[in-house]
Amino acid sequence: MSKVCELTGKRPMFGHNVSHSNRKSNRKFLPNLKKKKFFIPELDEWVELKVCTAALRTINKKGIYAYLKELDKKGDIKLN
Repeated sequence: MSKVCELTGKRPMFGHNVSHSNRKSNRKFLPNLKKKKFFIPELDEWVELKVCTAALRTINKKGIYAYLKELDKKGDIKLN
Protein backbone atom coordinates (compact mmCIF):
# COMPACT_ATOMS: atom_id res chain seq x y z
CA MET A 1 0.00 0.00 0.00
CA SER A 2 1.67 3.20 -1.14
CA LYS A 3 1.51 6.20 1.15
CA VAL A 4 0.68 8.76 -1.54
CA CYS A 5 -2.39 10.99 -1.78
CA GLU A 6 -4.21 10.25 -5.04
CA LEU A 7 -5.32 13.86 -5.50
CA THR A 8 -2.56 16.11 -4.18
CA GLY A 9 0.38 13.76 -4.68
CA LYS A 10 1.66 14.23 -1.13
CA ARG A 11 4.16 11.51 -0.24
CA PRO A 12 6.45 10.71 2.72
CA MET A 13 9.21 13.21 3.51
CA PHE A 14 12.49 12.51 5.28
CA GLY A 15 14.19 14.44 8.03
CA HIS A 16 15.93 14.02 11.37
CA ASN A 17 15.01 13.35 14.97
CA VAL A 18 17.20 15.73 16.93
CA SER A 19 18.08 14.75 20.50
CA HIS A 20 18.80 17.07 23.39
CA SER A 21 22.54 16.57 22.74
CA ASN A 22 21.89 17.55 19.08
CA ARG A 23 22.52 14.06 17.66
CA LYS A 24 20.53 13.46 14.49
CA SER A 25 18.90 10.21 13.46
CA ASN A 26 16.83 9.67 10.34
CA ARG A 27 13.05 9.66 10.46
CA LYS A 28 10.12 9.70 8.06
CA PHE A 29 7.21 12.17 8.02
CA LEU A 30 4.13 10.33 6.71
CA PRO A 31 1.13 12.13 5.18
CA ASN A 32 -2.15 11.84 7.05
CA LEU A 33 -4.03 9.59 4.59
CA LYS A 34 -7.63 8.39 4.83
CA LYS A 35 -9.49 5.98 2.57
CA LYS A 36 -12.80 7.60 1.64
CA LYS A 37 -15.69 6.88 -0.72
CA PHE A 38 -17.17 9.85 -2.57
CA PHE A 39 -20.40 10.00 -4.56
CA ILE A 40 -20.17 12.19 -7.65
CA PRO A 41 -23.75 13.10 -8.65
CA GLU A 42 -22.67 14.62 -12.00
CA LEU A 43 -21.18 11.27 -13.04
CA ASP A 44 -23.68 9.23 -10.96
CA GLU A 45 -21.00 6.95 -9.52
CA TRP A 46 -19.09 6.18 -6.32
CA VAL A 47 -15.30 6.59 -6.24
CA GLU A 48 -12.99 5.33 -3.49
CA LEU A 49 -9.86 7.43 -3.03
CA LYS A 50 -6.94 7.50 -0.64
CA VAL A 51 -6.64 11.21 0.17
CA CYS A 52 -4.81 13.34 2.71
CA THR A 53 -6.82 15.34 5.22
CA ALA A 54 -5.83 18.62 3.54
CA ALA A 55 -7.51 17.40 0.34
CA LEU A 56 -10.58 16.34 2.38
CA ARG A 57 -10.88 19.89 3.72
CA THR A 58 -10.72 21.29 0.20
CA ILE A 59 -13.32 18.78 -1.00
CA ASN A 60 -15.62 19.79 1.88
CA LYS A 61 -15.19 23.44 0.89
CA LYS A 62 -15.54 23.20 -2.93
CA GLY A 63 -17.23 19.86 -3.55
CA ILE A 64 -15.68 16.75 -5.07
CA TYR A 65 -16.64 17.39 -8.70
CA ALA A 66 -15.43 21.02 -8.68
CA TYR A 67 -12.13 19.95 -7.09
CA LEU A 68 -11.64 17.16 -9.66
CA LYS A 69 -12.39 19.59 -12.52
CA GLU A 70 -9.82 22.03 -11.08
CA LEU A 71 -7.17 19.28 -10.93
CA ASP A 72 -8.08 18.22 -14.49
CA LYS A 73 -7.61 21.78 -15.72
CA LYS A 74 -4.16 21.92 -14.07
CA GLY A 75 -3.28 18.59 -15.66
CA ASP A 76 -2.72 16.72 -12.38
CA ILE A 77 -5.40 14.09 -13.07
CA LYS A 78 -7.45 13.01 -16.06
CA LEU A 79 -11.22 13.35 -15.66
CA ASN A 80 -13.27 11.21 -18.11
